[in-house]
Amino acid sequence: MTRATTVRAVLAVAVLLVSVYITLTMSPRLGLDLQGGTRMVLQAKDSATVEADRETTDRTLEVLRQRIDSLGVAEPVLTRSGEDRIIVELPDVQDPRQAAAVIGRTAQLSFHEVLGAAPPGADPAPEAGEKRLILPDEQGTRLDLGPVRLSGAGVKDATAFFEAQQAAGWTVKLDFHKDAGKDWTKLTGEAACHPAGDERRRVAIVLDEKVISSPQVDPSVGCQAGLPSGGTQITGSFTAKEARDLALLIKGGALPVPVEIVEQRTVGPTLGAAAIDASAQAALIGAAATALFITFVYRLFGALAAVALAAYGVISYAALVGLGVTLTLPGLAGFVLAIGMAVDANVLVFERAREECQDRPTRSLRSALTTGFQKAFSAVADSNITTLLAAGLLFFLGSGPVKGFGVTLAIGVIASMFSALVIARALTEIAAGSRFVSDYRGVNGIARPGSVRTWLIRKDPQLFRKPVQWLVISTVLVAVAVAGIVVRGVDLGVEFTGGRLVEYSTSRPVDVETARSTLADAGFGDAEITTAGDGDISVRTGKLDNDGEYALRTALATEGGETTKVRDELIGPSLGDELRRNALIALGVAVLVQLAYLAVRFRWTFAVGSVIAMVHDVIIVVGAFAWLGRPVDGIFLAALLTVIGYSVNDSVVVFDRVRELWAGNRKTPLATIARRAVLQTVPRTVNTGMGALFILVALAVLGGDSLADFALALLIGIVVGTWSSVFTAVPGALVLERTTTAPPPVPGKSSRRARAPRRDPLDNGARV
Repeated sequence: MTRATTVRAVLAVAVLLVSVYITLTMSPRLGLDLQGGTRMVLQAKDSATVEADRETTDRTLEVLRQRIDSLGVAEPVLTRSGEDRIIVELPDVQDPRQAAAVIGRTAQLSFHEVLGAAPPGADPAPEAGEKRLILPDEQGTRLDLGPVRLSGAGVKDATAFFEAQQAAGWTVKLDFHKDAGKDWTKLTGEAACHPAGDERRRVAIVLDEKVISSPQVDPSVGCQAGLPSGGTQITGSFTAKEARDLALLIKGGALPVPVEIVEQRTVGPTLGAAAIDASAQAALIGAAATALFITFVYRLFGALAAVALAAYGVISYAALVGLGVTLTLPGLAGFVLAIGMAVDANVLVFERAREECQDRPTRSLRSALTTGFQKAFSAVADSNITTLLAAGLLFFLGSGPVKGFGVTLAIGVIASMFSALVIARALTEIAAGSRFVSDYRGVNGIARPGSVRTWLIRKDPQLFRKPVQWLVISTVLVAVAVAGIVVRGVDLGVEFTGGRLVEYSTSRPVDVETARSTLADAGFGDAEITTAGDGDISVRTGKLDNDGEYALRTALATEGGETTKVRDELIGPSLGDELRRNALIALGVAVLVQLAYLAVRFRWTFAVGSVIAMVHDVIIVVGAFAWLGRPVDGIFLAALLTVIGYSVNDSVVVFDRVRELWAGNRKTPLATIARRAVLQTVPRTVNTGMGALFILVALAVLGGDSLADFALALLIGIVVGTWSSVFTAVPGALVLERTTTAPPPVPGKSSRRARAPRRDPLDNGARV
């Protein structure tokens, strides 16, 4: 065993031990669908008695969403109820009282000049219509404050930290936006014109009409010079909790209007135990089928890859738990699906090793395996880097479930790369060092060519003689999908459109699973059902007229006996306009960054071809759901983001091989190079797709209604994505390449330097 293999093995064992420890000692944070949580109803008011209008309530909701994100609560559900109420549902909240205290604060932050100390009993004396305040400072001294010079809207970020060097204790550091920073410099510069110790040399920082800090400008600051515009610190003898709460209040933003908590109660999970158990069984069966498939195809090395995939599952789950990511059922299903897709890196390596064994039958198994890892690395790196770029942008630019998806995606990508390049490599290199494994080709699984590869060499299909024909077929598929969107329309779920929330009290207890089954039989299969309070049944559904509500109540009465309606409210979308806008912006920026990265790493024509294929896949998946009449909701959104990642990943693998072959055969027509690249990567595409399909079929058939649409969207997406990476991305790039004839740059080499031609691995002496 070489030193490098030993290092990989030790590193793998260390990471696994840490992951197992986290898994056994820490509990996961479960979402509303798996565990339930706390539901609060907030009343928004323009004043103590005047109710807020719908627009003001919607703005308040978005500020609350940012504030809840700062609390560390992932996957919350926020909806507007009526004109002036907001329903906030928080999963797995440890201290509802703290959440209520922070959420309910108005948090109007402002910065004022100090006009001097106010005499006892004095009232503010506005001049020229300017609003002034008289407020006590931290020591109780009444200060006469001028008008607001800088508001909390100018604060870009707020962070709580412990200042030990200056004995200031817990402080809150503020970073200003550019224009606000200039106002801060001007305000402190004017205060610095007064002598040290003068009250007028102070700047008052006010939160909800309470002075939280009023420091003197340092004597070293000259008149009109002011403090730097980047930011400042708020000190005030804060405890750690007070500093953190203040930071997240400022960072989350000020509420447009005050809110009052009018109701707080515990709600049960939206999924019953039977649905959760069925989904877990489906996930286990699908993962086991994937492991058996990869073992069947690659024999011993496939079995070792299955062990590495199990390790991937433990590592990524431990990372999710350790980071406090909220786990929902679609998130867990996506996590299991990632196990099937994580096999991709192993498949790439094994197929490259098979090529090496076929091209040079006399070389050792260990040497072929090492070369396989080396040649597959660029495809693995490029496909995963593009996914990480998208995940990072979704996290930093998105909010709510989009931000959560970015975290989960990034963890999955990093864990899968570690699994393939460290754990699987250590296991297979140790096995390859065995004489028994090396000598018996039928055992190791890579020393003999696969049946798919052998068949393709024999048939040698001429795929891209007329690339436009493939683009026509793709265009027809897109046209059919668009027709479905136009003719049938997209059935947006309650998360996008809002709907109706009705709560019932029943004379006999009814569990969630029974209520869901009963309402599904009555035609309300898409309703979201939870228990609320003392056994009440809460039903959240889309558009529902009074006749529909009566039918719903009648259906519940068949199981619950006398059924009384205790709440009936119209609710807004939980995925509001701002969240959807942020999601689209994040997705658009992610696509542009991926386009730029692929253009640098490959060619702009390859990058455009990949993006065209991705757009093609998205439209077809949405169109398929329109034709099928299935709802487009938050679960569908998670599936669609997964399809986008799979599509780009698939295209990158194909174009990586095109780049490699074209760099070694500069005089060969690109259409021929593309055909060879596609034929060489088909075994990888088939085996990776099969690994994911086993899990998806199990989730669709055994996972129940809760995961049926999620699995269906991904099934369509993977099939279409496999097609588009070959018959949309490649033909698109070929058509675009007609405008240029220069060969692609070789990574790490100057594009002007000549390079020795490389043997085509598919050739084997025969004409291809």
